[in-house]
Amino acid sequence: MNPKTAIVTGANRGIGLEISRQLGQLGVKVIMTARNEEKGEAAYSQLKTEGLDVHFHALDVTNEESIQMLPRDVKEQFGALNILINNAGIFLDDKNSILDIDLDTVRKTMETNVYGPLRLSQLLAPLLKKSEAGRIVNVSSGMGAIEDLGGWDPAYSLSKTALNVLTIQLADALRDSGVMVNSMCPGWVRTDMGGSSAPRSVEEGADTAVWLATGEVGRTGLFFRDRKEISW
Repeated sequence: MNPKTAIVTGANRGIGLEISRQLGQLGVKVIMTARNEEKGEAAYSQLKTEGLDVHFHALDVTNEESIQMLPRDVKEQFGALNILINNAGIFLDDKNSILDIDLDTVRKTMETNVYGPLRLSQLLAPLLKKSEAGRIVNVSSGMGAIEDLGGWDPAYSLSKTALNVLTIQLADALRDSGVMVNSMCPGWVRTDMGGSSAPRSVEEGADTAVWLATGEVGRTGLFFRDRKEISW
């Protein structure tokens, strides 16, 4: 039986690296992607030494040419794709009011956090539809949940709310194909983005994404934290 094949974006560090590790430990073939090729190769080499079936592909989720190369290369090299985890994300906010945020900050945040996952999902959907149990997992945030929205970090919050809407629309578009699409919130995790005072480890932050990608979830178009559905 052929192992499942997964793509993880932003896999060179933090939650993306740990998602790749946990998937690999479950026997999944993982295509790790990162914009910085040197850092991506280093992360790939690290997991390779742990005996995991990992591969590296350079990917800039804000560059259309880079995005279009990925499906072609995956089809040629691996022939199949079961899982897409849209983990790559940026946090650029330096203002805590929507009245003060620079529009360029919003644009750049949306390009990485929303438009990248959208284009990857569009272009990789044909491969995922051929899978017996295709999955798309979007790494979102509680800061994108409508019921928890406040005035802080407006660009990041806008992007994660939009990513959640994208999840719902992708789930509906792919429902008849059997591809399940869900969002997850990793919580406040000790990463370069989350900082050293965050209460959660990367292992805890990655767990729900891996569960959504490989477990018997049976539901699509929903938002999860700690393997439990949460409100949009």
